[in-house]
Order: sequence, then C-alpha cells, then structure tokens
Amino acid sequence: MSKTILYLSRADVERVGLPMPEIIAAVEAMFAEKGRGRTEMPPKPGIHPSSDGFIHAMPAYVPAAGAAGLKWVAAYPENKARGLPYVSGLITMNDPETGIPTAVLDCTWVTAMRTAAATAVAARHLAQPESSVLAVLGCGVQGRSNAEALACVFDLELILAYDHRIENSRRYAEEVSARLGVEVRPVASPREAVTAAELVVTAGPILKEPHGTIESGWLSEGAFACPLDFDSYWSGPALAEIDRLATDDRGQLEYYRSLGYFRTMPEPYADLGEIVAGLAPGRETAAERTMSVHLGLALEDVVTALPIIERAREMGLGVELPL
Repeated sequence: MSKTILYLSRADVERVGLPMPEIIAAVEAMFAEKGRGRTEMPPKPGIHPSSDGFIHAMPAYVPAAGAAGLKWVAAYPENKARGLPYVSGLITMNDPETGIPTAVLDCTWVTAMRTAAATAVAARHLAQPESSVLAVLGCGVQGRSNAEALACVFDLELILAYDHRIENSRRYAEEVSARLGVEVRPVASPREAVTAAELVVTAGPILKEPHGTIESGWLSEGAFACPLDFDSYWSGPALAEIDRLATDDRGQLEYYRSLGYFRTMPEPYADLGEIVAGLAPGRETAAERTMSVHLGLALEDVVTALPIIERAREMGLGVELPL
C-alpha cells in the first residue's frame, strides 16, 4: 500500500497538457459505459453560501476505466470582480480496490477541458456533420475550451464571439484565432451570433433567475446548441422550439429542477449516454433544432484526471505527501 498521495497543482496539471482529442475519446467512452448502466454517480449535493455561488461534492466511479474519485468544486460568478477564478476546487482520486486516496489535484483545467469534451461528444451525435460556424456567448474559460474541442470534431471556418464586455470578445478573437487557426469575429449582440451559427455554445454564469436573452426564432433550422450555463441564456419560447433535447444526466436535471432551475426546460428525450451507446437515436433529420443540456458530470472528471495523474508521475511532476 502506498504511504503517500500525489499532489498536483494547477501548474502541474497544465504542464501535463493532456491533448483534447484524448480527453474527448475518454469522455465518449465513459458516456457509452454510462448509457449501459455501468457507472456509479449519485446526484451532486451542494451548499450555497452566496446567491449565485455554490460548492458541490461530485463523486463518481467508472469501473471500465478504473477511475474512482470526488471533485469538491466551487463556482462563484462574483469572483471575477475580486480578481479570482469563477471555478476552483480539488479532485481526490482513490484506488477502487482498496479505497485508499492516491492523488489530489487542482480541478480548474480539468473542469474546463472535460466540459468542452462533453460538448464535442454531444455535437458529434446531434449536430450536422458539416457544421462550420460556431457561436460562443461568453468569452471566458469555457468559451475557449469549447471552441478547441469543437474544432477537433468539426471543420470550423468561423467563430462568432459575443461577450457583454466588448474587450473580452476582442481579446478572445485574437487568442482563439491564433490558437486554432480559425477566423474569429467579435459581434455586437447575442442575436447576431446565434442567428448565423450552426453550433451554439452559451457559457455565461449560472443564474437562479435566467435572463433569457435568446428569443424564439433565433436558433436556425438544423442548428445544435449546448447550454453550459443551465438555462440562463435561453427564454422559454426559445427552448420550446427545440425539436430534440438531450441532457448529460436526467437525474441531475431533475435534482436541479427541484431547486428551482430549468423551470421552462422541456423534458429531454434521452440521456447523452443512451445516445452514445446506441440505445437512443441522435439527430435524425437535417432540419431538426437539437440541444444537449449539460450539468457537468463527475464521471467526466475522474476519467480525465486519471491519465493526467499517470502522465504526471511519468514526468516527475507534483509532490508526494504523507498519508
């Protein structure tokens, strides 16, 4: 039995730099296992010390990957004004055979990348394969990682970037176009972005009272959308126009409904795991407006964290701490 636990800082995790295509593959394999009922993940309990901030405990076990652990994560929208990250926290991994903790690592990079990978997996099954124009509403961490992930799955030609702070969308355009080699165009309004796009990602803060900026008639026929901010950006009439709505986890969606979120969200026809496993259909017609609502799964965290830990050990990164 190991008498130490590996600690990886955010810098250590970022230095490992697990490639996005590998993360997408790990997350897609996990969803196939989930769809077949071969994973364990209870709805995440949490505490809410501020109006829109929360701290959640997220346990998960994926037997096929040998991945078991828990993420203790906070999301505080007001932290931006404090010069602090919106998302922060730690992931603790355990040996599935003994339960002994094996590693603790910063969750910030993992959260950004696995969330984006889940978007790419959903889009692969629900978007039109030839989609080439992406709209990103919210030009922060998730806006960047989701563009990277979708560029791994689609031949993107244009990214339309909107942020309520125009300087953020301009900075985003410079950074993302240089990184991905794709034209990125800042736009002046959410409508300008959404109406012209085949792929739409909303990545603003999660709000208990949605602002519902996106109205009916904005999302084009055949387009795919992925809200990462719950339903904060989407009005009820806009959601009612979705022809095929999935979610990454029905149980968590119902849990959040019980807390007062998703009051105008239609019932999903399938769990993303069911779609990936071939137990429910993905997109069936070119004209369908499709959406996958993502709550964020601890299953994604543990299957992403495990290869990071393995590579960190190979690279000699991190600090071994006594148990």
